[in-house]
Amino acid sequence: MTTRTSGPDADGGTTAAEETVATLAAGTGRWLGLHAGRLDSPAGRAELPVTPRVKALLQLALLCRCWRKAAPDDLALEPVLAVVEHAWRRPDFPSLLAHSPDSARPFGLIWAALAPAGAATDARRVVLDRLSADGYLMPRRKSPYLHLGTRFYAELAGLGHELSSYEELFACSMLARADGMPVAELDVCQVTDTVFYLSDYGFRDTGLGAEARERALRVVERLTEHCVREGAWEYAAKLLLAQHCLGSDPLRTPSGTAALGMLAGARSPDGSIPGKTARGRAPASAAPQQYFRWAYQPTLVTALTTLLLTNGRHPHPVPTTAPPTARRTR
Repeated sequence: MTTRTSGPDADGGTTAAEETVATLAAGTGRWLGLHAGRLDSPAGRAELPVTPRVKALLQLALLCRCWRKAAPDDLALEPVLAVVEHAWRRPDFPSLLAHSPDSARPFGLIWAALAPAGAATDARRVVLDRLSADGYLMPRRKSPYLHLGTRFYAELAGLGHELSSYEELFACSMLARADGMPVAELDVCQVTDTVFYLSDYGFRDTGLGAEARERALRVVERLTEHCVREGAWEYAAKLLLAQHCLGSDPLRTPSGTAALGMLAGARSPDGSIPGKTARGRAPASAAPQQYFRWAYQPTLVTALTTLLLTNGRHPHPVPTTAPPTARRTR
């Protein structure tokens, strides 16, 4: 079974894999520290469309939250966290969240949930009060996937809600129904995000029973194999993290080791991952600002994955009890 653990291989394979993960984590973290500031710079505000730029900053804040939990003393975190803290202090940032009506409420909730300590407290309260008042924290007609993400971030923000339990939401999810489905019919982001929300990115148990967890692992491993065949770098990194969050050791699964090798081969000399896929690799002629747009998201996802594979399970062992928020709150 993929959840079985054992000692290091006689040929040193585990050590080599761990060294590869550490190298990827250091390189991607260093690249983000050097370049993520573009998102909140005058040049970045001029070059990048508002909604993708705001989404990228929210992703950076999520990375910082996990980074601080997993490796709070890591000096490489400081320049990345400084970008987030600077952006959250900007008085115009709440208005940017609402630039696209379709994303205004989820962006507002994520922005409030991931706010650094002491950042924009009054504006944060206004956003949260508005979300509560307009019924966004009620089930309404949300899809199970959107419903699950809303619950996760509402609880990070400390908000009461009427949303369904994690157990109920998992039962309705694509992941719960995916065992045996063709991989081409599966949405990698829905599958992996479901695991991330259930497990809080590996900092708690998913709350799944043994049989459900094994089914979920089979799905994630099949998807990982598929993404390796397709040269899908960013998706493969997300699936490596999903294996970890489900209690497996991706450094010991065939799909995990293949994905890790692919990411190591894709890595640029500066530590970045130069595109979402092998076919979508940034051209050698790309100007720095263009290269940033190609590389930012796959580099961030790889940084998050390798950071948590390196640090996540050691200082923060995953409990064996169900998530503390498994019941519906009011």
